[in-house]
Amino acid sequence: MDCDRCGGEAVVHAAYSGAHLCGDHLRESVEKRVRRRVRRDDLVPREATPENPQTWVIGLSGGKDSVVLTQVLHETFAEDPRIELVGLTIHEGIEGYRDKSVEACVKLADDLGIRHELVSYEEEFGIRMDDVVEDDPENMAACAYCGVFRRDLLSEYAEKLGADLLLTGHNLDDEAQTALMNILEGDVAQIAKHFDASLGPLSEREESEEFVPRAKPLRDVPEKEVALYAHLRDLPAHITECPHASEAYRGEIQQLLYGLEENHPGTRHSIISGYEELAGIAAGEYNSEGGADLRDCAECGSTTTREICRKCSLLESIEAV
Repeated sequence: MDCDRCGGEAVVHAAYSGAHLCGDHLRESVEKRVRRRVRRDDLVPREATPENPQTWVIGLSGGKDSVVLTQVLHETFAEDPRIELVGLTIHEGIEGYRDKSVEACVKLADDLGIRHELVSYEEEFGIRMDDVVEDDPENMAACAYCGVFRRDLLSEYAEKLGADLLLTGHNLDDEAQTALMNILEGDVAQIAKHFDASLGPLSEREESEEFVPRAKPLRDVPEKEVALYAHLRDLPAHITECPHASEAYRGEIQQLLYGLEENHPGTRHSIISGYEELAGIAAGEYNSEGGADLRDCAECGSTTTREICRKCSLLESIEAV
């Protein structure tokens, strides 16, 4: 196959668009989509100036998605004094797996010359995921525990680091899976929350003083193209699945989407396009009703809708084992 743009050897066929792209033009395409998403989601506010710069904290796991996102954003804003990037890595306490990905994070941050912070479950909560999985006091998937703890630490340290924005490396496949799961579960409240939490443009979201706003600039790029980009640029990404990964339902949705995309190219893009519009409508409806009733957790003081937040509830169960 020849590249549609230069006639060189193509390395990918994007069936959803019909395009054949060589390595250079795939790289250009990925970077263009990330930068377009930054503009569409209004991530750089008008009030940002060299004297009043924005701090963007990136959830840097060392996997392909967060590494590619960090690389592209660095190259986009390296000469822009309005934006400062900070890499934030969470060590869950998974022997072998996370140690290697932390090495990738440290190397990338050193290569790019950006600030890098490392925090761990063990230091913050006194636990390691390897032990949590073995004890499993709540009888649920490892990802259910880890997701709660990770989100909490990302939010807490984004605030400590003075972040104006918290960015994560969710790609098109991730977002299409989440959208389909929320729709199939009939969870309209979660769809509305998704819009205000990370999906909608910043200018259209309900403002919140309790949380650092999130964004996902990589969400227009399919997972395979992210992986190929990382390979072509020889980025220090640790491309290995977590040994405790066991989100059975998401795995079913993932396989369903693989089949739909193969038979009907463009399915993921269509799902996200419609979902974004529906989420915006749902958010407007829920916000007009006053939104969620937020309070301070009685244990740690973090913002929650419960008397005791989910993180503290899980930690109590773990400690009781």
